Formats: sequence, structure tokens, C-alpha cells
Amino acid sequence: MTTKIMLVEDEQSIREMLRYALESNGYQVIEAESAEQARKLLLDNRPDLLIVDWMMPAESGINFIRRLKQDEVWSEIPVMMLTARVEEMDKVKGLETGADDYMTKPVAIKEFRARIKALLRRASPDRQDESIEVEGIRLNLSTRQCFINNVIYKIGGAEFNLLHFFMTHKNKVYSRTQLLDFVWGQGVYLEERTVDVHMLRLRKLLKPSEKDKLIVTVRSMGYMFTDGKNL
Repeated sequence: MTTKIMLVEDEQSIREMLRYALESNGYQVIEAESAEQARKLLLDNRPDLLIVDWMMPAESGINFIRRLKQDEVWSEIPVMMLTARVEEMDKVKGLETGADDYMTKPVAIKEFRARIKALLRRASPDRQDESIEVEGIRLNLSTRQCFINNVIYKIGGAEFNLLHFFMTHKNKVYSRTQLLDFVWGQGVYLEERTVDVHMLRLRKLLKPSEKDKLIVTVRSMGYMFTDGKNL
């Protein structure tokens, strides 16, 4: 079963960046832009983990977490707090309120993903290895292995992340800039040519299985992962 994560963040640009970071790792993301909206969504969507921004209008993330942890229905859900506050006492306050982890902005995407995985592992130590399968390609997200027709394909870190992103975002064109932001993370300064190099490697790795044809170059725009129906 797909892991559900609720993201409570009032800034749309940050929410969108983190949503893509989570979805590209196979998580289902439920978005809320305020504590009030999150509380309503919780009634029909129990998440496996909550990510909550400290500074939000109307009701702060701190207060939202405090109230959540006082309710036995929700108290066992692990919580990560996001904030621009960097002082040690702020971190202590967040953790004492009930947050299980604490990250400062701007968020480093690789560390963010690692912390999410660790929180989920601690919350459910017996959780099965999660995988995703699209168009005959299966990725094990825990072991980072790629299987095509039950054959293991050795795919490196950046290529694995690219393939996973495309498999969770089919039939939409992404520019090189967007791929750098969503796969490598915002704030990482790399040339757009970097994307082309890794796309070339990925296609070469997939060519023996003919799955390389699923990745299409859209002239002057970027790349797209198709569902294979139009090939």
C-alpha cells in the first residue's frame, strides 16, 4: 500500500517543491495550506506521516502539532516540522511540542528524503519494501533496484532518481530546469547539460529492454515519459 504523507505548508512554491520530492519517491501526498484545512482533511485521510510548517497564518504549526498530539486518535502519527527558525531553543521547543524531527529552510532535498524515510522506518519497523511498477519497469525504492521482466538492471543514483520521477509523472513534458529542481533539488547549481548527460546514460541502460523508447525528447521543450500507447 502506498505511504500517505500530509504536507501542511502555506507557501505554494515550497509546497509544490516538496510534493514533487515526495511523489518522486513513491509517496502519496495530501496537501493543506493551513492548520484548519489539515484538520478537516485528517477526518477522511489518515496519513502515515505529517510534515508541518511552523509559521502559518491563523494557527501556527506549533499549536497544530500540540493539539494533534493531545488527541489519542492522531498522537501516534510521526511529525516533521519545517521552519526558517535556526536557533537551538526553537528546535527544542518544536521537539518538546511533539514533533519527531525538525528541518530548517531552505530544505536540502536529499537530506529531506532521508529523514522522511528514517521517520517512517522508526514508526513502522516491519514496513515492507515499497516498490512502484509502470510500463513493465519495477523499482524497489528501499533497495534502489530496477527490474524489467524479472531481470535486474543496474541503474546509478541520478539515473534511478530520474527514472523514478518520470514513472510517477507520465505523459507530461518537463524542461531541463524543472528536472534539475525536482530531481536534484532547488538550490543545487548545475548546468542544464547535466540533465542531457544523465538522460543519455539512462536510455543506454534501458536500451537492451527497449524501454528506452518510453523516454521521448520534445524539441525545444525537454523530456517526457510516455505510457507506450503511441509508440
